[in-house]
Amino acid sequence: MPGEAEAEAESDGEGAPIQLRRRLGHAELTAVPEVRRALRELLLRHRETRTSTDVAELLTTELVTNALVHTEHDAEVTATVAASRLRVEVRDFVARPPQPRTPPADEGTHGRGLLLVQALADAWGVRAQGVGKVVWFELDMGGGGPA
Repeated sequence: MPGEAEAEAESDGEGAPIQLRRRLGHAELTAVPEVRRALRELLLRHRETRTSTDVAELLTTELVTNALVHTEHDAEVTATVAASRLRVEVRDFVARPPQPRTPPADEGTHGRGLLLVQALADAWGVRAQGVGKVVWFELDMGGGGPA
């Protein structure tokens, strides 16, 4: 549903996990920059470095875009920061697992999203979730969190 974004950000102020959630409508690609902005704000509030924030934004953009482009359903994004670790999960409602692939050179930059996730994330994977799946990644944010 275009324009519909359920949003939450939670923190107890004592270094407990902080979480961001968004629900995105089918093919709502205009929501991708909003998800990036919200993630950036979350991470900067958690005092992460600009470099770690850039990587997190890039990988989140790739997973969200894949979910919106390669399925015909909504997607849900959850980002959780706990201690110095970020975990981003993107849920869609299609059971077909994503396939990392090396696209032909003539496809420009299209089709390289999961290769970026593989190369830059500290961990990543896919798990079945009811009707659909969750594609996730984790980044060690280098201990830039609250002092």
